[in-house]
Amino acid sequence: MKTGGMLLAMAVIFLLAAGAVNVDSPVDRPIETGADLIIIDAMRSMGPLERPPVAFFHSRHTEALAKISRDCSACHMADEKGRLSPKYQRLADTDRQTVTDTYHVNCIACHRELAGPDRKSGPQTCGGCHQENPAVASTWKDLAFDKSLHYRHVKANDEKCESCHHTYDKQAKRLVYAKGEEGACAYCHKETAVENTPARKEASHFQCIGCHRDNQAKNKKAGPIGCLDCHDADYQMGIEVVKEIPRLKRNQPDAVLVKTGEAPRPDGGWPAAMNPVPFDHRAHETYNDSCKVCHHASLQSCASCHTSAGKKEGDHVKLAQAMHSVTAQASCIGCHQEKQKAPECAGCHAFIGQPVNNRQDPSCKACHMAPLPVGVNPANADETEAFAMVQLAARDVETKIFAADKIPEKVTIGRLSDRFQPAILPHGKIVNALVDKTRNSRLAGYYHSEAGTLCQGCHHHSPPAEKPPACSSCHGETIEGADAFRPGLAGAYHQQCIGCHQNMGIEKPDARDCNACHVEKNKG
Repeated sequence: MKTGGMLLAMAVIFLLAAGAVNVDSPVDRPIETGADLIIIDAMRSMGPLERPPVAFFHSRHTEALAKISRDCSACHMADEKGRLSPKYQRLADTDRQTVTDTYHVNCIACHRELAGPDRKSGPQTCGGCHQENPAVASTWKDLAFDKSLHYRHVKANDEKCESCHHTYDKQAKRLVYAKGEEGACAYCHKETAVENTPARKEASHFQCIGCHRDNQAKNKKAGPIGCLDCHDADYQMGIEVVKEIPRLKRNQPDAVLVKTGEAPRPDGGWPAAMNPVPFDHRAHETYNDSCKVCHHASLQSCASCHTSAGKKEGDHVKLAQAMHSVTAQASCIGCHQEKQKAPECAGCHAFIGQPVNNRQDPSCKACHMAPLPVGVNPANADETEAFAMVQLAARDVETKIFAADKIPEKVTIGRLSDRFQPAILPHGKIVNALVDKTRNSRLAGYYHSEAGTLCQGCHHHSPPAEKPPACSSCHGETIEGADAFRPGLAGAYHQQCIGCHQNMGIEKPDARDCNACHVEKNKG
């Protein structure tokens, strides 16, 4: 019995050891990464998958084919216009069995053909491709077609916008070029195909790679055609950036009067409760890398989709909501609040509450400047643009502070001095630093153009004044007596000062070093 048990135990140990040597654990296997990783799961749209999807590294295959003088056409078919389909060995998905056979027959046949005694090839069995938990990870990064890249294409194509831009003519049932109606690809080509409009990924690969291959064939300077050449982060860092970019030619106005799309009242008056907003369109073009930052669905005016009451074309989002939403990047306030997260702004704005939709709020007038004058037709683009230009020219975009002799150079904070000596706040130095950080921003300059506004980053919840109330006017020495949302004086000081330093990335003084701000009193 003892001998039999010992032999059994030895056999188990032997089998476990053999398994440990020959079977890789997913945890132990090194993870293979690449921006060219494609997960082949084309049959998922036709029903549940019978086997796990296939992890496919595209560049590995193109490099192997290049060694035997084969190009993209070895795997991708061309349509009637000679453009290569991004799909493998087909122009469109037909039925499940046909697509399955297309992969199995062609992939395995190629692997067998390329296999040799001194040449590696791909797997030829089901489990070789269909793995349950492949140790792979994608490093793919979307390529931003920003203003610089767009201008390089405009220049390369001699300003022939029709080289890329087209629209679908429903009557003629074909793609045509509509001059003056050019828009972003994403306006028509969505994440997934819609009826006969291909998805953005397929459309861009058809158009971009097709054009680049044509230029290569003509021995012209051409863009990349490989996955890594566009979607690898290191490659993108090396893309040439044009610094001086001429303004895009799209018949856009220099200024716009943002207003509702409703017609004027019978008496010719303004139909909305709030004043219209003069918008510096030309300046905002320079602030952003793409028109899509604001024009997220089309290049039409905001009011064409977002009306006062809301309508289907704008997902029933009203104009006021579209402009004031704090969570939407395409809204005015949402974009401005995103700017406030920058370190030079976050020190103050992290503690300032969200704007309140109150028509009596003085900050509303920063945008809703003045009523439309009598005699200016709200429906006349030239008249409203001229009025907007006058309003914009009247704006003051320089940060203002009180006179230097009204700003104390140092402030002693000693109300709570007990264990430590009073803290000496370099007040003047802080004020000058904040002014410097807003100096190069027209946005910051405009919203801090009144003396005292900048002071409210610290002296909050009180009107701007040369001598604002002391912190102790609102914050009690202990938390008792303070309401649930108002910290005691010590908490207010530490929250404001330490929070500001953390949000602005100021390393010194260290928030954990009490002695950096407070000198400890001598004991005894």
